[in-house]
Amino acid sequence: MAGAPPSFCFVAFPPQAKNGQILFGKNSARPRDEVQEVLYVPSSNHEPGSKVKCTYLEINQALKTHAVILSKPAWMWGAEMGANEHGVCIGNEANITREAASDTKLLLGMDLVRLGVERGTTAKEALDVIVTLLEEHGQGGNYFEQDNRSQSFHSSFLIVDRMEAWVLETVGKFWAAKKIKGLRNHAKSQGWWSNDKDFNFSEVFSEDEKEEDCTGKETLEQQEDNINVQTMLKILRDKARGICVDSEIFLTTASAVSVLPQEENCPCIHFLTGTPDPSRSIFKPFIFVEDVKLVPAVQSSCLGDKPCAHGQHEWKHELYEAHQCALNLPEKDQDEEERLMCIMQGLENQGLEAMEELLNGFTPLDPMEVVDLFYDCVDTELKFYK
Repeated sequence: MAGAPPSFCFVAFPPQAKNGQILFGKNSARPRDEVQEVLYVPSSNHEPGSKVKCTYLEINQALKTHAVILSKPAWMWGAEMGANEHGVCIGNEANITREAASDTKLLLGMDLVRLGVERGTTAKEALDVIVTLLEEHGQGGNYFEQDNRSQSFHSSFLIVDRMEAWVLETVGKFWAAKKIKGLRNHAKSQGWWSNDKDFNFSEVFSEDEKEEDCTGKETLEQQEDNINVQTMLKILRDKARGICVDSEIFLTTASAVSVLPQEENCPCIHFLTGTPDPSRSIFKPFIFVEDVKLVPAVQSSCLGDKPCAHGQHEWKHELYEAHQCALNLPEKDQDEEERLMCIMQGLENQGLEAMEELLNGFTPLDPMEVVDLFYDCVDTELKFYK
């Protein structure tokens, strides 16, 4: 099987990001028939000496785990990207190195993503959790559900909170971490930019310009020092530059963007698709509050101590099936598909505008009003598909 394409993961800091917000975004490039679910797990206290079964390996459970929202391949315990109630976000990518990754069933990089957000109240705490578990247990095992697609990887992580971000690179049990203090400082430390030049986002971070990259380059140039949620969504939907993967074997199976205000009194807002191909999906907002309403329509797996014995066909949650059915219409129905996507885009824009009012302080946060925010967005999307 061909090697998996990169799962793009990135962060934007003020002043490039608007309104003093840190923005985190990730696309998950996976086998195109793999289902990805959105799973909310509330905070919990655990008995001393209790265990947790990760994808392959059972390890000691923490005494307390934080509430998390995860976007994850339905068959595995771990997550491609996740966030917790304290504003910590983590994304995982394959790290291709000279040293072969282990096939032994240990911890997957996705397991470490979930363990990091479940146990860390800051980006640095989550980093410490991941490297401690990595050194203790190691990483390894098949990252794909089907044995005939066996691939093992080392892992890289982007770990972000309201104040800072860390890049963590790993090879086996070895690791190196670097704190990203800001866009300009990071570019300067990499030798991509110096103070004697004007800072140009696209020139600094893009490779040598290619003709097919012009659209993406112009988009970034237009948004310099003005990056917002819509910018992040547009980047994640970019197929021309390969950021949104759509090949015969692989597909962007889920996407997420998080808005992390640096002011503690402002809520963090997490936008998730729960469906494949962000260019044909809707980003729906989620906010951590007490007693969040669960959303079975985006959930494939079961919450509980024992793993489920699902077959592959059973992983398809309700939103996934409705989305695939509605957007895989016969060629003669392309006008209907375009009409549906226009309606869906309008719904997404309504959600973005409402969340912007909340972030700007125009609308105070009423926990009772957002307890079923993600549920209502999914329910509305389902009704239009049907």
